[in-house]
Amino acid sequence: MADDVKPGKVTSFPQSVKLKAGEVVFFSWITYKSRAQRDRILKKVMADPRLKMDNTMPFDGMRMFWGGFKPVVSAKSKT
Repeated sequence: MADDVKPGKVTSFPQSVKLKAGEVVFFSWITYKSRAQRDRILKKVMADPRLKMDNTMPFDGMRMFWGGFKPVVSAKSKT
């Protein structure tokens, strides 16, 4: 949930979703071992009847966006 996410001059999270007064931006991500693992899991999720989408979402699904990313920079912990 956004805590310190201000509107930008060119682009920002609030601008990307056309944030309205009283709304808050939510951002999340899931990390998978591989794209194949992601595809296998998402197929199961989309087939699960408990997650069937209907028109009673608590947010405007037309303003939601998602995508896949691959790491470019990785930092390994030395602990």
